[in-house]
Amino acid sequence: MKFRSILSIAAIAASGIFITSCSRQVTRVSPDQTIDVSGNWNNSDARMAADELTGKILSGAWIDTHRSGHQGKSPVVIVGFVQNKSHEHIDAETFLTDIESSFIQSQKVRLVQGGKKREELRAEKADQQTNASVSSMKKFGLENGADYILQGSINSIVDSHKRQKVVYYQVSLELTNIQTNEVVWIGEKKIAKYVKN
Repeated sequence: MKFRSILSIAAIAASGIFITSCSRQVTRVSPDQTIDVSGNWNNSDARMAADELTGKILSGAWIDTHRSGHQGKSPVVIVGFVQNKSHEHIDAETFLTDIESSFIQSQKVRLVQGGKKREELRAEKADQQTNASVSSMKKFGLENGADYILQGSINSIVDSHKRQKVVYYQVSLELTNIQTNEVVWIGEKKIAKYVKN
């Protein structure tokens, strides 16, 4: 008798797990489609921030000013650190990669590696000094120095009451002349979301 009741309980539990697991549905969507499930920062926000900020920075007067003072040469830019000061975990790399891609495609600015990627490149050059043939070895001291560094922050404000909240994000970027420390461009993208539970 005990065995049957244990078997019945196990069967009910198993069927509950089976029904629960079968109710999940996954649908492929376009990465360009805006879908907000939680109201938190998402890929659509990253894409909108990248698109708007890239448009602003590449149409700024700072490019022509640089070219006129440097025999028509395009400015060299390094993308620095974007600090997350928001209430969420936001990986800024997703939209920074989009900005870097737009820089290269526009051919208005030249892009050099920074941070960990630059350190990895330098480590590879150091390794080549010992392990590569003299004819194929890359030399130290021949990197393109950046003229400008792009840095910024992501901030957020949350206003909530009972089952409603408004989340306000602001992505701010600054472009600074590395030689003079002069800020030559500032841009921001604001995103506001109303969430009702």
